[in-house]
Amino acid sequence: MAGPRPSAELVAFQRRLGHQFADPALLIRALTHSSLSSPTRPDNQRLEFLGDRVLGLTIAEALFHHDRGATEGQLAPRLNALVRGETCAEIAREIGLGEVMKLGRSEMLTGGRRKEAVLGDAMEAVLAAVYVDAGFDAARALILRLWGDRIEGAEAASHNPKTVLQEWAQAKGMTPPRYEITDRSGPDHAPQFRITVTLDDGRSAEAAGTGTKRSIEQLAAQAMLDALDGGA
Repeated sequence: MAGPRPSAELVAFQRRLGHQFADPALLIRALTHSSLSSPTRPDNQRLEFLGDRVLGLTIAEALFHHDRGATEGQLAPRLNALVRGETCAEIAREIGLGEVMKLGRSEMLTGGRRKEAVLGDAMEAVLAAVYVDAGFDAARALILRLWGDRIEGAEAASHNPKTVLQEWAQAKGMTPPRYEITDRSGPDHAPQFRITVTLDDGRSAEAAGTGTKRSIEQLAAQAMLDALDGGA
């Protein structure tokens, strides 16, 4: 299908991605956020839905073959660590996806190009666009290349305290734990955070220290896991 001629930015992005679209309109749709959608400009939400499934199947297959001795209970958290929104957003940043996102003005003004949820969803949409454009084998090859060493390190990633706590909460029928910065101090190059994590049932734990927000969230999650193990 003939499509619009891609801009120089999109041509460069396709090189970073490692896939040249036969139908550039698919890529444009995958990069279009709902804040800019209209009857004549569809957003990427349907592609995101499909991309989530393409990603999940590819990663599940890769893990299945990578560690033939792993049980289902061992594989499931590894899969979750590799397909979660945070991981998709990390990969989106690595290939400069945010730079070519098509956002409405309000979303741009609130930092949409850097938002984890926006980037993660768009990454899944791009994977779906490759799938529709060139088939499953092309999408699978792209995912395996982009995820690369993360698949090798999936076992370690699955022991991330935030991931373990989220899976515990989901198993209990709860929504994901909530993390709140209750204090921030120190210079920009060495910020100090105090972060509280709270479960649906009201239980909470906190951690404080110098580092990134995410690293202190990890400490708070571990504090909660320790409390749960102790029967608190």
